[in-house]
Amino acid sequence: MRLLLRFLGFLFALGTIVFVIGGAVAGYFVWKFSQDLPEYSQLQNYEPPVMTRIHAADGALLAEYAKERRLYLPIQNIPKRVIDAFISAEDKNFYSHGGIDVTGIARAAFAYLQNYGSGRRPQGASTITQQVAKNFLLTNEVSLDRKVKEALLALRMERAYSKDKILELYLNEIYLGIGSYGVAAASLLYFDKSVSELTVAEAAYLAALPKGPNNYHPFRRHEAAIERRNWVIDRMAENGYITQKEADDAKATDLAVTVRPTGAHIFSAEYFAEEVRREIYERYGEDKLYGGGLSVRTTLNPKLQLIAKKALIDGLTRYDEARGWHGVVTRIDTEGDWGARLADVRTFTDIPWRLAVVLESDAKSARIGLQPQRDRTGSIAKQRDVGLITADGAKWAISGKKAGVDSVLKPGDVVYVEAIDDKPDQWRLRQQPKIEGALVAMDPWTGRVLAMAGGFSFDESQFNRATQAMRQPGSSFKPFVYAAALDNGYTPSSVIMDAPFELNQAGQPVWRPENYSGKFYGPQTLRFGIEQSRNVMTVRLANDLGMPTIAEYAKRFGVVDNLLPVLSMSLGAGETTVLRMAGGYSEFANGGKKIKPTLIDRIQDRYGKTIYRHDERECRGCDAQSWQHQPEPTLIDRREQVLDPMTAYQVTSLLEGVVQRGTGTALKVLGKPIAGKTGTTNEEKDAWFVGYTPDIVVAVYLGFDTPKPMGRGSTGGHLAAPVVRDFLQAALADRPAVPFRVPPGIKLIRINPKSGLRAGSGDKSILEAFKPGTAPPDSYSVIGATDAAGNPVGVSPEADRALGNSGTGGLY
Repeated sequence: MRLLLRFLGFLFALGTIVFVIGGAVAGYFVWKFSQDLPEYSQLQNYEPPVMTRIHAADGALLAEYAKERRLYLPIQNIPKRVIDAFISAEDKNFYSHGGIDVTGIARAAFAYLQNYGSGRRPQGASTITQQVAKNFLLTNEVSLDRKVKEALLALRMERAYSKDKILELYLNEIYLGIGSYGVAAASLLYFDKSVSELTVAEAAYLAALPKGPNNYHPFRRHEAAIERRNWVIDRMAENGYITQKEADDAKATDLAVTVRPTGAHIFSAEYFAEEVRREIYERYGEDKLYGGGLSVRTTLNPKLQLIAKKALIDGLTRYDEARGWHGVVTRIDTEGDWGARLADVRTFTDIPWRLAVVLESDAKSARIGLQPQRDRTGSIAKQRDVGLITADGAKWAISGKKAGVDSVLKPGDVVYVEAIDDKPDQWRLRQQPKIEGALVAMDPWTGRVLAMAGGFSFDESQFNRATQAMRQPGSSFKPFVYAAALDNGYTPSSVIMDAPFELNQAGQPVWRPENYSGKFYGPQTLRFGIEQSRNVMTVRLANDLGMPTIAEYAKRFGVVDNLLPVLSMSLGAGETTVLRMAGGYSEFANGGKKIKPTLIDRIQDRYGKTIYRHDERECRGCDAQSWQHQPEPTLIDRREQVLDPMTAYQVTSLLEGVVQRGTGTALKVLGKPIAGKTGTTNEEKDAWFVGYTPDIVVAVYLGFDTPKPMGRGSTGGHLAAPVVRDFLQAALADRPAVPFRVPPGIKLIRINPKSGLRAGSGDKSILEAFKPGTAPPDSYSVIGATDAAGNPVGVSPEADRALGNSGTGGLY
């Protein structure tokens, strides 16, 4: 008995020694590993990269930008169903352990012994707290050192933070595949819905992904994904989070994943979205753009954007088809499954056309097979749709009276087609136009860009011709010259000689500007000069005013910053962009107020604080808590007045005449007050039209990317004006006709449009706008004309026109 007691005492002493030594060794290792542990307190102020979201003016999502697609949600906004799914899948004892799950470690150790030597990766026993420690503060290295550090950090984090805080960090940081981080982004990417809308089956699938998103890919590993999802559903039922019936119903559903698109979310708005992305990048840098969690409210009107893109494509197509057929996209073999081969042909996704292959053709029609659609997995649909191109749908491409459809289309030809609305099985032949162009629609009172089409297709070219293409505006620049004249003593009834003009240039040939028609028309009013776009009259105006004055006006209106002060620039030989021209004309439409074109209304940071706002006007009285019989709020507008409001109206009145009687009559059919100006450069390399109503400005140009002649007759009035007409016809369809606002002080006087004199009884007359202190002359006289002795004379309009047929003429 004594020996037994001694033996037990020895064992106790030995155990005590071993325990003390073991404790000391363990304490040493804990101390050693603790020396270089990361500072976990940084998690308190952790700001993960969050994607920037771009919205249209109506709140619709336009685009998202991120390197890690993440939306950070506070734990209070994450539904209990989602929390239950992740706890069941990852750490069922999360709310009861202190950071380390001893039973989980024992289970993992047993599994490790079973699999020893098999080469399998050891089974993890990490709690959610340990995963947060690893994901935020450590690496993915598989080693004992990392596991010890992970456990130590988990124990410390459990003492420093609440369970909800740890879970919030985990659910927002965890990688869930397809570039998504956190449950909010994954819910949008996989199911195109918010987390609050997820079903049990959908929440369970997301909870299945942390173990290895690629192992449970919804398309490539569909069966494995369903199996893992169902396992999570069973764990949820086992833990009492859902009933068995709910579990059975959830497991019976298919894994219906609809991957969210990553490009522009509004059809045809790709150029607009990319321009906004570039501006945010320039303003805030790459980190803010792709990880700052900015919320950007843009000026885009989705309805007008669709109209703008269609109007531009129709305009480009009209020009191109008038020049004839220039060939197929490619050719493929139509034997067997033509659909699979056609599906591999690259197409543009941002145009309202489809690719098709010609299966059969004869003189009257061609039977076509349409490019198959792809399902959410990216697989080609099994259905093969066919249609018909009749002779009427291809008549623009057929040359020769006796030629038929088969002279253009042969079996195997891959072409673009467009659906005919009232004939569901018939299609119209199309081709990618060789010329390009751009359209900008703007609110003239604020500078907000409502729509922007930067070219035929963003898929084909990301070069934004609305903002990046520097083009000569041609005669569409003339209103700025006329504005300078009206500001400096001229009236709309001033008469200018339209006669040959010569300018000697040192060391260069004599410059002789000509009108588009090649003819001269003698003395004409200022109105006639701009309505009929007379070049020589504009040059005489610029010569009288001086080009430095014209250059100053061009800069003041934001059209050209440093216009070369030579006379040819008065005819639009300088270079500018469509966006700048729209901004310049906006200042005519709004009464001469300076505006800054913008695509962005407001930017908020990740916390909802506004860090940028375009509208800088002060609203006095807008912060009142309630109405106490105080005056209504007022907007204080401190924007610069770049042009006298009366001059702005006079220019608008002249430009209304361009639409009613001049080069812009293509818009007259709209039957609404519209002002505008055409523009055509030398050799018809650029065709412009900039037009506006009291509430919207539209600027358009068409031309080859590498400027070259488009052909005789390719003027702004024939090519660009119809594009603006089509846009305004759809955009203003449900709006009443609103007249332009006449500023106080303007006098409207009837004049003879030919002579510029007051209209007599029985004369054909128009109402002309005059400033106070100015009026049409009572007699017709020539300023600068002389008799044989060199004395000034006054002549009749008829004699003066004869005088204008020779010599350089003068100003009247």
